[in-house]
Amino acid sequence: MSVGAPLNYGNLMQKAMRKMMADVLSKVAENGLPGEHHFYISCETGHPGVDIPDWLRETYPEEMTIVLQDWYDELAVASDRFSVTLNFSDTPQKLVIPLEAVRTFVDPSVKFGLKFEEHDGDTSEAFEVDEQDDPDGGDDEAKGGSAEVVSLDTFRKH
Repeated sequence: MSVGAPLNYGNLMQKAMRKMMADVLSKVAENGLPGEHHFYISCETGHPGVDIPDWLRETYPEEMTIVLQDWYDELAVASDRFSVTLNFSDTPQKLVIPLEAVRTFVDPSVKFGLKFEEHDGDTSEAFEVDEQDDPDGGDDEAKGGSAEVVSLDTFRKH
C-alpha cells in the first residue's frame, strides 16, 4: 500500500460546488433565468483575474455582491470564470469573475446558497437561506432595472 498525501475532502467539496455553480450559470446563459430564480454572487474584488471597472474596485476594495435578476446581458461561463454585463446607473459594465474569487452564491427564491471559505482544512459549506434573509423579501416592488451591489451580512452564519 502506498502512502501519499491525505485526501482533502474540503478542497474536493469546494471544487464540486464551484462546478455546480458554473453549471447553473451555464444553463442560465443558454436559457435565461427560469421563474423567480435570481442570484446574489459575492466575490473578492482583489482576487487575481477579477476584471471590473476601477471605480467599482475603489468602492468595494475587498468584496462586492452582484445581483443577476432583471437586467443582465452577455452572461458567459468558462471552466474557470464567468463574465456578465450589468447595468450600473444606466451604464452597462462588463465584469469578469474567476470562479475561485466567488465567496457566496445565493438563490433566495429557493432558499439555497453556497458559501466558499479558503483556509487550512477548507470547510466550504452549503447552507439554507431563510425567506426573511431575502433582501427583497420576494417582493416584486423591490425589483429594479439596474444592477446593485448588496451586503450579504444577513446570509452569513454568526
